Amino acid sequence: MNITRENVDNLNTLLTVTVEKSDYEEQVDKVLRDYRRNANIKGFRQGNAPMGMIRRMYYVPVLADEVNKLVSQSLYDYLGKEEIRILGEPLAKVDEEKSIDFEKDEQFEFQFELGLSPEIKLEITEKEKFPLYKIKVAKKELDEYKENVAKHHGEFVSVDEAGNDELIKCNLVKVNKDGEPVEDGISVEDVSMSLEMMKDKEQQKLFKGAKKGDEIIFDVKKAYPNDTEVASLLRIDKDEVPLIDGTFKCTINDVQKFEKAEINEELFNKIYGEGEVKTEAEFDSRLKEEMKTQYDRDSDYRFGIDVKEMLTKKAKIDLPVEFLKRWLLETNENMTREQVESEFSQYEDDFKWQLIKDHLYKVHDIKVDEQEIRDSAREVARAQYQQYGIHDIPDEYVDNFANELLSKNEEARRITDRKLEEKLLNFIKNTAKIEEKEISLEKFRNLFDKK
Repeated sequence: MNITRENVDNLNTLLTVTVEKSDYEEQVDKVLRDYRRNANIKGFRQGNAPMGMIRRMYYVPVLADEVNKLVSQSLYDYLGKEEIRILGEPLAKVDEEKSIDFEKDEQFEFQFELGLSPEIKLEITEKEKFPLYKIKVAKKELDEYKENVAKHHGEFVSVDEAGNDELIKCNLVKVNKDGEPVEDGISVEDVSMSLEMMKDKEQQKLFKGAKKGDEIIFDVKKAYPNDTEVASLLRIDKDEVPLIDGTFKCTINDVQKFEKAEINEELFNKIYGEGEVKTEAEFDSRLKEEMKTQYDRDSDYRFGIDVKEMLTKKAKIDLPVEFLKRWLLETNENMTREQVESEFSQYEDDFKWQLIKDHLYKVHDIKVDEQEIRDSAREVARAQYQQYGIHDIPDEYVDNFANELLSKNEEARRITDRKLEEKLLNFIKNTAKIEEKEISLEKFRNLFDKK
């Protein structure tokens, strides 16, 4: 086995792997003997087929398989021994003039193109300077947040009559122009129709002042021009909608209106648990804490973007662009060459940032342990519950959800990477010069519009 290296430039190299018969002969013979012991061939007892027959039947595929395994292992052993840091994976060089013939040849030559990881000279010191935006919790945003919480915990209640935005609970029956039910026509019960979502004002007016028990003939297809909505209301296939006339009789079972929750102790107990919050002032204080927590997350997210942009600019990293484009194309079967070209700038930024992070993790000895990963998974689990307005979550539920997340390799890797980056950003906050800038929510959002 012989491996030679030819540097194309500082970022690309070519490895040539030459395999001699002596490198694979013993292993191929061993595999063929195993085949013979287990072969069931008509006319021979198991394990007694002639070796010549076994070789004729299996030699070429076994040879190809063993040579490929040998090349792969030798290649990665060489990269480790020589401490060659690569991007992506080695790619077999396409050479139309050379081809591998496992039936005739005894010596084989393989060539691999490698994209080399560039050298990075970067570390975080007290001389580095980064901005950190702190978002103010203003009364306007607090009032909006409070309103949204009240809406989130609101509910539909029955009212005497319909206006413009009520929910009509009814039965629908297909009728003719005289208002008589059509024989074998569509009939559905317990339908919910939103007057607010009706697109046709004339149809909407038909329901104004309607009460429980009223019967109203209307055109459901005019009221809801979207075929998907009509199909859902009538519980039919979407393909059937164009084939039917839209005249229906609506028999109202109930008229309901959405009412947001009242700001009172019942709401406080529902959200935070019995007796945890007793007054509206305490409620406002809790909401401010929640907003500040979210704002701090947003601030950290922006901090990460600024750190990434500033360090990437400072590092001045060059990448083996053409190699990486080919690697992306060959390892993503659903990507086209056009997609690779149009989206490569984003991939390039990600490649550079990952290289910078890996470098800084090593230089500053930043690591995560198993407990930190588990704690991060619990944070993810708790945050997902809170997205649905569930704040008082038993630890058992959080632990079960976290265990489920960590049981998935991709999710576990994502949580680990996120924790590593979080520790890096905290290291930068504690090491570099941080310029805190108080800013309104509106101006903070404008920072992203400039990108």
